[in-house]
Amino acid sequence: MAEYDAVVVGAGPNGLSAAITLAEAGCRVLVREAADTIGGGTRTLPLTLPGFRHDICSAIHPLGIGSPFFRRLDLTRYGLEWIQPPAALAHPFEDGSTVILYRDLAATSATLGSDGDGYRRLMAPLVQQWPALLDAILGPLRLPRAPLTLARFGLRALWPATTLARRLFSEETGRAFFAGLAAHAILPLEKPATSAFGLVLGLLGHAVGWPLPRGGSQRITEAMAAHLRTLGGEIETSVPVRRLADLPAHRVVLFNLTPRQLLDIAGDTFPAGYRRGLQSFRHGPGVCKVDWALSEPIPWRNVACRQAGTVHLGATLAEIAQSEKDVWNGRHNDRPYVIVVQQSLFDESRAPAGQHTGWAYCHTPHGSNQDASMIIENQIERFAPGFRDCILARHVTTAAGFARYNMNYIGGDINGGAQTIGQLFTRPVARLNPYTTPRPDIFICSSSTPPGGGVHGMCGYHAAQAAIRHLS
Repeated sequence: MAEYDAVVVGAGPNGLSAAITLAEAGCRVLVREAADTIGGGTRTLPLTLPGFRHDICSAIHPLGIGSPFFRRLDLTRYGLEWIQPPAALAHPFEDGSTVILYRDLAATSATLGSDGDGYRRLMAPLVQQWPALLDAILGPLRLPRAPLTLARFGLRALWPATTLARRLFSEETGRAFFAGLAAHAILPLEKPATSAFGLVLGLLGHAVGWPLPRGGSQRITEAMAAHLRTLGGEIETSVPVRRLADLPAHRVVLFNLTPRQLLDIAGDTFPAGYRRGLQSFRHGPGVCKVDWALSEPIPWRNVACRQAGTVHLGATLAEIAQSEKDVWNGRHNDRPYVIVVQQSLFDESRAPAGQHTGWAYCHTPHGSNQDASMIIENQIERFAPGFRDCILARHVTTAAGFARYNMNYIGGDINGGAQTIGQLFTRPVARLNPYTTPRPDIFICSSSTPPGGGVHGMCGYHAAQAAIRHLS
């Protein structure tokens, strides 16, 4: 008899969400993690100086609080506390003006000047229907429960972000603001469906906010693990899986891994056509991230930026679009789009009293080993003169460094694969159920399946549902 109903390989958020879903269905579940701690990219470590706590990869979690999977869990029972900054996002400009994304749609629209009315008309119906909309888009292609809501979203979402920004906004500030939201796709903004990323992140800002976990992102996976254990699930760390024979007796196995690792472990058991499909899966650009220990908060030219947990940097739509096009084509950009997070303004546990942390990254070519800290700091200085005077210490992780840190970050790609329209719903291989494989006992639950990157747990949830149908 099988020792376990299911073994999950990889203890990141998607692996843990798969394990929780299986355990809730009465399965005996084991999670195996190669690293010495759980979490994947959702970890927190003292990277710079004593007393400073830095999020390794994920830091701000609109999907972590808004996804259908997380909404049904009460992780506050296990110590998870969400902090909501007064504003989700600030997007400053060199003249001192700033667009602010508040929970309140009218307040946000007011910061957009003459473009505010158009933004409000676009976002209001999406925000009103946000639970149904997220349920429809955070998963594989299937018949939607709210087809009219999804159709209204799709009419705009399928456009390239550059096109929608120019049609939606008449002023450059609004266009750059939308480009900054859409650039989370890590794709050229001229590609179809990049508007979807901007629309989803905008509506999440209004619907649920862009929160951060008190104490660090590690608290999310710690809470998930605690919940799994109450359901009878087991977790083992420091146990790499290099071949199927490394697993204990089981009925099904779910891999929270990219196609490359799945091929290494089980490729010789798959048909040739499926192997070719996995081999052709495309990974996107990487990221270079800098963590700072700071003597004081970032000295933004516009102090309104201190209301926001996240700050996007890019002076114009054209500047942001050029940055994303360059890295997609394997070139570094001297004025990259930069995402800055300032957790310690709202969470005093992140730094010693009176001091602060800073977290920022830019996109870089796939596999790049270039240290981009200088150009990232140059970008911050444009909007926060004197920033470098605040730096006590820095820690840099290049795209190649991310690949070494986490085997799922191929070339520094933190999304588990390029989120192009051709791979968004068919990742990793076009199948009726993308979480299944030709082997009925093997499933994929990583961000290399729909809906892709982000701390939302939906890849694991949908994969577990497929596994449960097989087990029953």
